[in-house]
Amino acid sequence: MFHSSIAKITGIALGAALVAHAAVAQDQSNTPIKIVIGFPAGGALDSMSRAMAEKLRTDLGKTVIVDNKPGAGTQIALMTVKRSPADGNTILISPAPPFVSQPLTYDKLPFDPDKDLVPVALLADTPLVATTSVNSPFSSMREYVDWIKKNPKDTGVGMVTLGGVFHFGLLQLNQQMGLNLTPVAYKGAPPMLTDEIGGVLPVGMDTVASAGELVKAGKIKYLGVPGTERSRLIPGVPTFLEQGVPGFENAASWYAAFVPAGVPKSVVSKLEKTMIDIVQDPEFAEKMVRIGLVTTGRPGAEVARLAKTQREALRPIVEKSGFRVTQ
Repeated sequence: MFHSSIAKITGIALGAALVAHAAVAQDQSNTPIKIVIGFPAGGALDSMSRAMAEKLRTDLGKTVIVDNKPGAGTQIALMTVKRSPADGNTILISPAPPFVSQPLTYDKLPFDPDKDLVPVALLADTPLVATTSVNSPFSSMREYVDWIKKNPKDTGVGMVTLGGVFHFGLLQLNQQMGLNLTPVAYKGAPPMLTDEIGGVLPVGMDTVASAGELVKAGKIKYLGVPGTERSRLIPGVPTFLEQGVPGFENAASWYAAFVPAGVPKSVVSKLEKTMIDIVQDPEFAEKMVRIGLVTTGRPGAEVARLAKTQREALRPIVEKSGFRVTQ
């Protein structure tokens, strides 16, 4: 009798546990996926994230939304994901700076770039380029350097943020070629490009995505691309290095997906495979080319390696510059 009662109670408890587990699993399967980005609607990252959300809806059979949380150098978006449940339903799609330059330029960050988020996949490269007004007297970075030596008062070089790859590339160029170029920060590409077109700003540096339409319209022209290889988007434009203009060899920009630390490896692996398959799909890749992105599709481990390699390459340059972000 006693043993029968124990068995009955145990059976009831086990049944309740199974029902609870099933309810949790059902709730998890019905939980929408949220893609969080640190920029407002519009622009290349937002467009890619929305295209990704559409494909994830189909591939995973779940509701997927994009949550725009701009501000604080994308740290608001990053912290939103860091504080989210570790269930794989909240994904950060981020550019490189929070994991490459910010750890070197901020006195204190509210996150650990190597521990608080888990890389899922490298999604796309964001090709960068230097541009100028179509009416400028120079048409390449080499010609610009020669021109600036004769016009040392016009040393401003526009960029949308300080403390990034263009900023530190410029400092290296100054050092290696005896120049005194000054980084000028703009609140976005549109006002910077407007100043270029108007002849107020001799040179601006940003993404191919932001400049492409104005080049097609005959308003601005390309001067060169940073890095060690020409961009697949504009293969006719030589690198700075090809033109004998050093300092920008490590200037690379990318977008990658992350989830909070603690997400089960099986969930991360499923997301990794799904997202890589999406960006490697030819139709998706072609759509990204039209907005100025080159899809990559590499595993999360590659993101971690890339971020650390780029950070360490940048470290001595940042330390020598003394540049710090005031908070």
